[in-house]
Amino acid sequence: MKPLYLDLPAVAITLSLSEATVQKLVREREFPKPRLLSDRRVAWLTREVEAWAEACPESDLAPPPNTGHSNRRRKVTCASQDRTSQSASDDV
Repeated sequence: MKPLYLDLPAVAITLSLSEATVQKLVREREFPKPRLLSDRRVAWLTREVEAWAEACPESDLAPPPNTGHSNRRRKVTCASQDRTSQSASDDV
């Protein structure tokens, strides 16, 4: 049985978006508002989240390969590993 309501982290995971993006979409009225469950608790109806996702337009293009974070770690190549192991053996 799937949950009736989703909290913010669950909505973000379900949609593959960040929590900040979900909040921004709510502020811009592009995403359903959460429901007030108690004085200090809000959540989204699962069916409303699913309906919003189903209504999103389909993309004809895959994202470009360079859409990752610009400050990510560089991949370690064989050449750089050889230099590291060589300098370590020089220290011995």
